[in-house]
Amino acid sequence: MRFSHPSHSLFRQCGVTIDSAQLSATIAQRLERLPLAGGLRRLVARISAGGWFEFYDLFMTGYIALGLVKSGLFSMLGSGVASLAGFAAAGFSGMFAGTLIFGWISDRFGRKTTFTWSLVFYSIMTLAMAVAPNALAIDCLRFLAGLGIGVQIVTIDAYISEIAPSRARGLLIALSQAIGYTAVPVVAFAAYLLVPHSFAGLEGWRWVAMGGAAGAVFVWPIQAKLAESPRWLATRGFNKQAYDALARIERQIGVASEPQSTEIVSEVQRPAQLRTLQVAPNQGRPLQTLSRILSGEYRARTFMLIAFNVFQTIGFYGFAAWIPVLLNQRGSDVTQSLHYSSIIAIVTPLGPLLAMRFADSIERKRQIVALAIASAACALSLAFLTAPWAIVTFGALVTLVLTWFSCAFHAYQSELYPTGIRAGAVGFVYSWSRLSSIFVGYLYAFMLRAHGVGAAFETIAAAMVISATIVALLGPLTNRKQLEVLAP
Repeated sequence: MRFSHPSHSLFRQCGVTIDSAQLSATIAQRLERLPLAGGLRRLVARISAGGWFEFYDLFMTGYIALGLVKSGLFSMLGSGVASLAGFAAAGFSGMFAGTLIFGWISDRFGRKTTFTWSLVFYSIMTLAMAVAPNALAIDCLRFLAGLGIGVQIVTIDAYISEIAPSRARGLLIALSQAIGYTAVPVVAFAAYLLVPHSFAGLEGWRWVAMGGAAGAVFVWPIQAKLAESPRWLATRGFNKQAYDALARIERQIGVASEPQSTEIVSEVQRPAQLRTLQVAPNQGRPLQTLSRILSGEYRARTFMLIAFNVFQTIGFYGFAAWIPVLLNQRGSDVTQSLHYSSIIAIVTPLGPLLAMRFADSIERKRQIVALAIASAACALSLAFLTAPWAIVTFGALVTLVLTWFSCAFHAYQSELYPTGIRAGAVGFVYSWSRLSSIFVGYLYAFMLRAHGVGAAFETIAAAMVISATIVALLGPLTNRKQLEVLAP
């Protein structure tokens, strides 16, 4: 079945016939000229509003974990459904399915539509999880919430990459991440205040989860006025809409739009044989996307990113999602562990702020390598520390470096594929991080049982060193290059 779009009738009426290469080049040139003033940053902030609740929901796992154990619904180091490892695996399984199976939806139906509806979906599922009566129901609803989170992550990255000038692509991705990461100290302090107690007959962890479910209510009005990605519209053949979207973005950031007279011509000015709508064939279909990224020059990039995502997740989420449990296993009680974790979480938004400063002045590939090695060194130090002040200090350093690292690699992987398949391709390679994440909880539960907390931190360090090695050996250079240039 051929994809239908409401603009088809408009194109038939207007007789839009634009050479796709010329159209894409014109849009790229105008996006390149966008000023890096407050208007563009405010637009990125609006795009990232849904990402705030995505980050809240994503990092909530570690902060409500001790509350799930305290409630008697889950076990600390077990391996079944009613275990913290099983709860984490359920969420990451949903994200794996969301990024792998549904990432192509963004390439098929558009960036704006996809991240708006995925936000609504995972907000509803998270609310249902917050009132679920048993471990099985909680795990099932966590899986469904993960579907929406998985789609949201790759779509926001793709959208921002496509509207950002090449000289500031890393900066604007970092800004988006900075906004999202402010959710981490919020969920950490909410857990510290609420998880040890019950209110109105509901356990504290349920109130923390409800906070994540509030996303759709607050974000829908903000994102409803966003324009679709002009680059995406152009690849789909929606030419007039692409220009309208570009003009809308320019107005929103305070730039005078250019006339369209040379690109849009009326029906009577064209010969009959040219009165057709130029729609790119098969764009956004999963099998075509997969075939393309596994062939030709994209194959090397794809396998590099798959391997990188498998290992960076073992390190990144091994720390971010398990730090309260690791502190608890060091001898802190529930309240102390959440207190220390909330202090560590304060520095979370600072990493993206550093990333904004250096995102486009230091080659992204080199940032990823250096930051992965730095995080490994800090995590390895935690394996030998026992004093609370030292644990909090080095925990904050790991958090700072990992969040900067996150900004760099999210920008990096979105740069390596063309617009027509970007979200689907990034969804595919990023889904391997979610597949790896499914087993991370079981890995760290085993390490804690068999070898103790020190071995868990050593595992984090080893995973980050492997990630650095993969990108150092195989990753291309990307800074300050237009997306059209980066596509082989």
